[in-house]
Amino acid sequence: MNDISEAELFAEWTARERNAFFSSLTVQEQQEFFYRWHFWARPGQRPPAGDWSIWLIMAGRGFGKTRAGAEWVRQIAEGDGSARFALVGANYAETRTVMVEGESGLLSIAPLKQRPVWEPSLKRLTWDNGAQAHLYSAAEPEGLRGPQHSHAWCDEIAKWMNNAGQAEAAWDNLKMGLRLGFRPQLVATTTPRPVPLVRALVSGEVAITTGRTQDNDLHLPVAFLTTMEADYRGTRLGRQELDGVLIEDVEGALWTRAMIEGCRVGVIRHAELVSASRASGLANPDGHKGAFRGSGSRIKSGMTDVISRIVIGVDPPASKTGDACGIIVAGLGADGKAYVLADCSVEKASPETWARKVADAADRFDADRVIAEANQGGAMVKSVLHAAKISLPVKLVHAARGKVARAEPVAALYENERVHHVGAFPQLEDEMCGLLIGGGYEGPGRSPDRADALVWALTELMLGKERVPRVR
Repeated sequence: MNDISEAELFAEWTARERNAFFSSLTVQEQQEFFYRWHFWARPGQRPPAGDWSIWLIMAGRGFGKTRAGAEWVRQIAEGDGSARFALVGANYAETRTVMVEGESGLLSIAPLKQRPVWEPSLKRLTWDNGAQAHLYSAAEPEGLRGPQHSHAWCDEIAKWMNNAGQAEAAWDNLKMGLRLGFRPQLVATTTPRPVPLVRALVSGEVAITTGRTQDNDLHLPVAFLTTMEADYRGTRLGRQELDGVLIEDVEGALWTRAMIEGCRVGVIRHAELVSASRASGLANPDGHKGAFRGSGSRIKSGMTDVISRIVIGVDPPASKTGDACGIIVAGLGADGKAYVLADCSVEKASPETWARKVADAADRFDADRVIAEANQGGAMVKSVLHAAKISLPVKLVHAARGKVARAEPVAALYENERVHHVGAFPQLEDEMCGLLIGGGYEGPGRSPDRADALVWALTELMLGKERVPRVR
């Protein structure tokens, strides 16, 4: 099902059709039209089908999580006078200002005559039919011990205080109090963070809805979306807060997310490349996100040295229907540090296709050399690459050790802050964080092909024989 609302379909009507539709409504219907949630809601904001006890909406900021939670409460409260809700936020102030009084809160989403009576001193909302909702703070878990409810809405559970186990205590006390009605249900809305409570829910029997900030683009300022895309696309923060991805560190991994974030230096944009190239008298570069070499060229956001050498690491697939072909571009700066410039990897490609990708990357970055693993038919790999570009400088390397063993000295370079990522490479970084110390892989896909290509490139740049210090 496409994640599109009836309102988005309605927007595709002609102006005459829309005017005719509104003219057919009474004045009261026109006033209530803007509060009809089934019309405005995207499928991802509607309760899932089936018999569920817990519905977790784990999505990026601005997705419409709070509105979805509030509308779920409203729908049940207006239809069932016996409903008793628990509204739980990180603290009482947020429960009140976001879940009740906020722009997407319970007092804002219904027509004036249908809004519940709000009694702040009693921390209570009451609907005309008798349905009630009481406010609680997750920071005070004992407040949830005793009261009974038929339904609950918990907001931003990933930020609930848990210094002394308050978050889990509040959750447990709340669930033990859900014992009214025929089918107690609980909705939790949150931006993902790998805290114990969220991890436990994701691994349990829970109906989960995920989504991105971009899914709600029609209701968000273009300037906001543009800024978020430019500043955070692909970074851990962006993937978590905007894409709604729950990112966890694998125990015992060679790389951690924090280590990679600490080595990131930003992305240079096309306009800056053009400006730098003109200032130095170079030809206009391609509009790639990365770095380039040349007299006078400089990289912003922390990378201020000329790139003196660029290599491309290649991990060829065993077959075109198998794993990806890892293609990673990296450069050596005059500061002696390595800079990862691009991930040009390609999935399920024929030898001719991935060889052309390598050749294109070599042209685009003016690479000095291609470092290709030769274990999967060395002569074939070299001939395929030369067929794509006869002048391509290719160096074949043989893997005498496993992927993890080869990666360990490269991971040490990251620990010593001798490698930087120019921009963000989500798929590559996911693989890096799946390689385990001592062997093993727990990342995406069957094999860390992108990470292996990275290791070949950085080994050539930073750990080659010519860079090994000698004792006289």
